[in-house]
Amino acid sequence: MKSKILIFLCIGFVSAFIVSFLYLLKIDFLTSIDLKLKDARFRLRGTQEPDKRIVIVAIDSKSIDRFGRWPWDRKIIAKLIKNLKKAKVIALDIVFSEPSQSDRLLSETINKNNVIVGYYFRDEETYINPQSYENLRQSRIKIIKTEENVKTLPVQEFSYAELNIPSIKAQAGFFNIFPDQDGVYRKISLISIYNGELYPHLALKAVSQFKDAPIIVEIAQYGIKSIKIAYETVPVDESGSLTLNYYGKAGTFKTVSAVDVIDGKEQIPENSAVFIGATEIGIADIRSTPPDPVMPGVEISATLVSNILKREYLIYNAVVIFCDILFIVFPAIMLSLVFTKTPRTILSLAIFISFVILIYYFNFFIFKKYFFNLSLIYPFLSLSLCYVLSEAYRNLIIEKKSRFLKKAFSNYVSPELVNIIMKNPDTLKLGGEKRTITVLFSDIRGFTTLSEHLEPENLVMLLNKYLDPMTKIVLKHRGMLDKYIGDAIMAVYNAPVELPEHAQQAVLTALEMIKELDFINENFKKRGFPEIDIGIGINTGLAVIGNMGTDTRFDYTAIGDTVNLASRLEGLNKLYGTRIIISESTFNALKQSNTKFFVRELDLIRVKGKKEPVKIYEIIENPAKEPFIKDFEKALNLYRNCRFKEALEIFSEIKEKFNDKPSIVYEERCKFYLQNPPPSDWDKVYTAKEK
Repeated sequence: MKSKILIFLCIGFVSAFIVSFLYLLKIDFLTSIDLKLKDARFRLRGTQEPDKRIVIVAIDSKSIDRFGRWPWDRKIIAKLIKNLKKAKVIALDIVFSEPSQSDRLLSETINKNNVIVGYYFRDEETYINPQSYENLRQSRIKIIKTEENVKTLPVQEFSYAELNIPSIKAQAGFFNIFPDQDGVYRKISLISIYNGELYPHLALKAVSQFKDAPIIVEIAQYGIKSIKIAYETVPVDESGSLTLNYYGKAGTFKTVSAVDVIDGKEQIPENSAVFIGATEIGIADIRSTPPDPVMPGVEISATLVSNILKREYLIYNAVVIFCDILFIVFPAIMLSLVFTKTPRTILSLAIFISFVILIYYFNFFIFKKYFFNLSLIYPFLSLSLCYVLSEAYRNLIIEKKSRFLKKAFSNYVSPELVNIIMKNPDTLKLGGEKRTITVLFSDIRGFTTLSEHLEPENLVMLLNKYLDPMTKIVLKHRGMLDKYIGDAIMAVYNAPVELPEHAQQAVLTALEMIKELDFINENFKKRGFPEIDIGIGINTGLAVIGNMGTDTRFDYTAIGDTVNLASRLEGLNKLYGTRIIISESTFNALKQSNTKFFVRELDLIRVKGKKEPVKIYEIIENPAKEPFIKDFEKALNLYRNCRFKEALEIFSEIKEKFNDKPSIVYEERCKFYLQNPPPSDWDKVYTAKEK
């Protein structure tokens, strides 16, 4: 059992180690799957409430119907901005790069109000007005704290930009956002490099204006160390990107139609951060995001602002990495330990699925409650690998061994004991152990003579008809059929599994065998076979039990003096004319039994091959013989005290009344000793001359 637990633990540790290594490698394929699973958490979580101070003024279909196709005359945009002058900050997710007739009005309106204009970086070269570039430089990040020996930054760098017209001198922020490899927008780059200088994203600039605090960037040798606004540190990665904590599908933020603002139907609160952008499908910058595949880009910028204002960041730091490793290692080890107690593949599958569901639920709970951006694929992969390896080991090693053991033992022990063996097959390894057992030997009387008078086919049939019911009786009483020795049966009790009242069960087996013999003889009589009789010997004691043989061929058996004595006791039935003889050790074990047996002491005998005498007893199968037991014991006591004449009288009387075979034996002994008195130091032991 210990080796089994150790193997399953090794499987758990190996699974966890392999997956932890893959986690640190960050393989693209696995990362992609992990991102998809994380996306599902947003949809499962549902809609969350963003910061109420953020308002999106939408250039929507209603506004398009009123003012015509986009782009509008800039007088309309100017009026829109003028009607929003109460807002604390206005961010335009729009760029005015081409001149028009209304530029003066628009520029004056923008420059007078707390407006942040948008622009974007591009890959193709374009003409940049020097004044527009100078205006842009006013929006660069001015406070940068750099450590020594910083040579490069892992921040996205651009050579070209689409800027606003020169007359617009307001603060600006780029509104580029970049998708992951699968086209989904999960992160947003808060800063970019342009002409060797750092510039902020439109949303980051909006937060800076809203808090009336500068943007501070700290640079370390590995990349961006931190981005701060006032006392707020935004937890970006080394490239200056932040994974967005989306609040729901498109339309989650408070959204008003541009036409309603222009017409004065909608009033924006003073302490508001307003984003103006297109949401109408024909002109909108539509992006695929985890909660919604069709989200306007302006809402992505609004999400960033809300994350910062509410401090609701998706957390991915050293603590999260530690938790990821913990979820990779701990559940796999726990699953492997549970598998040591799981006997069936179906149950293992159910437990595996339960673990997966539990891990997902716990992962989702931590995500929803604490915004920990934990991995999903790697804990699932660790559990899956542990499950596959455990099942492979179970099916290729354990169950193969179990099937072999079940097949090997099903004909020798009861199904109940087979099941117990299957639960702990390691006890059947090659080798042995000392254990107190009870051994039963039974043999057909006069079988050699019997076999001489029967044809081989009939002899085999007779043996089969006898051995089959007798074997079933052994198995019924939870004994193990050790072997057939010709017509003899050897059965062992209390092995290979423990049987508390093994002596009692062996004696019950013997009594039922004698009873079954009547039915067998009836059947033989009908077939024309001769009737048979049997003798049974039972002994209890220490023996070596286990698989004896070689690694390729072995038998589970018992060896030792306990076994030899049981065999000798069986043979003594011929001498005393009895059917069931037990040893003193078995007799003593029966004293603790709840079952009452009719037992009489037979003799103190020295069996062939042993120096020490053994006290033997007869199990009387017929209760009708009980009346003479006390008389027999009295006569036996007289016999051992050399009062042979008195003993002879009682033995003779028992013989006459009950035809008692042991009394006949003692009658002859008494007559012998009356003629040949034993020596004064007689030990009262009879020495058997035959096995």
